[in-house]
Amino acid sequence: MKIRTITHGITLSYPVDEYAVKEAAAFNNNARKIFEDQGYEVQEPRITTNSWPEFLGNLNKDELIRTLQKFETLCKSEGVEFTSIGTVKETEYMDMIPEIIRHTEGISTTITIVDDITGLNVEALTKAAQTIKTISETTEKGYGNFRFAAIANCPPDIPFYPASYHVGKNCFILGLECGDLINRAFVGQSSFDTARENLKRIFIQELRPLEDIGMMIEDDTGVTFKGIDVSIAPSLEKEESIAFGFEKLGLNKFGEPGTLAIAAMVTSVLKSLPVRKWGYCGLMLPVLEDIGLTERCGEGLIDVQKLLAYSAVCGTGLDCIPLPGDITEQELVNILYDVASLSSKLDKPLSARLFPVPGKRAGEFTDFNSPFLTECKILDAK
Repeated sequence: MKIRTITHGITLSYPVDEYAVKEAAAFNNNARKIFEDQGYEVQEPRITTNSWPEFLGNLNKDELIRTLQKFETLCKSEGVEFTSIGTVKETEYMDMIPEIIRHTEGISTTITIVDDITGLNVEALTKAAQTIKTISETTEKGYGNFRFAAIANCPPDIPFYPASYHVGKNCFILGLECGDLINRAFVGQSSFDTARENLKRIFIQELRPLEDIGMMIEDDTGVTFKGIDVSIAPSLEKEESIAFGFEKLGLNKFGEPGTLAIAAMVTSVLKSLPVRKWGYCGLMLPVLEDIGLTERCGEGLIDVQKLLAYSAVCGTGLDCIPLPGDITEQELVNILYDVASLSSKLDKPLSARLFPVPGKRAGEFTDFNSPFLTECKILDAK
């Protein structure tokens, strides 16, 4: 098990307070050292802020880009490679997002298409589809969509990007990469019941020490520890793959009958864990980030509709989905409508991170050459 991220939520105003950013980075780096001293691998510290229109909304496009580039440079100089500048709900700011993504390297942002106040926002949903399409056409190989998503009913301070945004007092949250725990829990199990109990036992055993360290840091620093996002995040390593972990139960390959049942069982375990939880706390199925998912995708066992069905019982929605480059805005709108409708009906957090790949058709393979993604067969959007 790895700690994928220690995400520190802070509130910024304009002009951006460099000392506040440096203080947040110092906190993260210190927390990272504490966990590493206890034997944990920590992949990266992150900073997430309040929604950028709150503190940058009065700037014109050029001023906005310069300010964000300066902010990004400052964060990187302090050891924080990736930042989120929150979500956007006001449609007048949404057209700036493709430019933000194009002119930065590690900044993420989102558009909220469903929340508990306005419900489903059709105009925002349409803007989100336009944004996905524009980013695909204005960044190399459409890779900029790695840092953008449409989000629905997502609470603040999710530690995982790009859905993360901050509200309120400074806080920190842990996000894990723990597909190895599924692989360990399911191997040799002969039934759902024994697998469920084994998974719960292993998670409690592994997470309780993390919770103790987080609460100790809270006591020592005064920064609120909101908890652990116990979601099972994907992996590029075969022995840590979510898909291959499912298959250890011996039912079928991932994507065949039984997959949805296992996803529901895993999620029920995660929701029941007696630790301080925060965030999605579900099962993540980002196709481009899990070597097992991409392999089953290549075999034709996974499609967009199956992934959406699985998210009804488990996860984060449609995450890191490779799509044909000629997908239309209307087709993207239709996909987002499905995600938004499911989120509204079930009152659960979902997101959509979609990757139209320019010049590629369904059935062809991506060639991102990214350290964060594996290559995958492009799914049919229809």
